[in-house]
Amino acid sequence: MITSDQIRAARAMLRWSGKDLAEKSGLGFSTLMRLESLEGVPGTHAKTLEAIEKAFEKAGIQFIGTPDEGPGVRLIGKTNQWPSPHL
Repeated sequence: MITSDQIRAARAMLRWSGKDLAEKSGLGFSTLMRLESLEGVPGTHAKTLEAIEKAFEKAGIQFIGTPDEGPGVRLIGKTNQWPSPHL
C-alpha cells in the first residue's frame, strides 16, 4: 500500500499536476486531491491505489519502504519526465 505522502512526493518528483495524474491514472481530479490530503494510507478502494501506483511506476517511480517504516519514492530509469532546461 502507498501513502498520501508518497503520492504527493511522486507527483512532485515528476513535476506532474493533479490533472496530469488524473489523466494518467484514469481517476478523477477531486478524488486524487482528496486522497493526497489524508494522512497515512488513504482509505479508499484497493483498485484506486493500484491505478495511482501503476501510473507512477510507468513513469519510472519506485515506491520504497512500508507505510509504517520509511515510506518513500525514487525515480529510476526514466529521466525524460523532467522538463527541458532549454524551454
